[in-house]
Amino acid sequence: MSHTLARAALAAAMLAACLGLPATDGAAQNQGGLTTYRNERHGFTVGYPAQFIALPAATEDARLFVSNDDKARLLVGTLENTDNKTVAQYQQFLLRESYAGATVTYAPLREKWFVLSGVRNGTSFYQRVSFTCGGRKIVSWAMLFPEGQKATYEPIIEKVHRSYSVSDRNCG
Repeated sequence: MSHTLARAALAAAMLAACLGLPATDGAAQNQGGLTTYRNERHGFTVGYPAQFIALPAATEDARLFVSNDDKARLLVGTLENTDNKTVAQYQQFLLRESYAGATVTYAPLREKWFVLSGVRNGTSFYQRVSFTCGGRKIVSWAMLFPEGQKATYEPIIEKVHRSYSVSDRNCG
């Protein structure tokens, strides 16, 4: 499956989540104000605040969480790196395909991960992408929220960022 097709499949999974299809088997539990979503299949964990609702998901590859006021989205997903992109190549791909025309304000790039943060068309975004399993899997989460509510969502992003962990388990 090409990366473009995989990306389309992930987008379809997000749409299915919005439509309320069956939930995944991912475990969720509440710890210290954050609800923890664990995806054993892909080896990652992410926490999200109680004011976000976990929508049902059609696949274990993607989850969508929506703020109670319906103004913010937290997207969490995994895809296979079938095009064998490097971390830098995938960052450039996202800049072209997902954030074209955006004003990027923060974009650290490391050996196995990167972040893209900025504003596009009145929507602020913060996306953290990690490569696992020797670069064969891409695990990502992204927070999208109204540009004018940065003060509200920055502390939430910090909590999510601190709770996020990935591993190389289940690489087979």
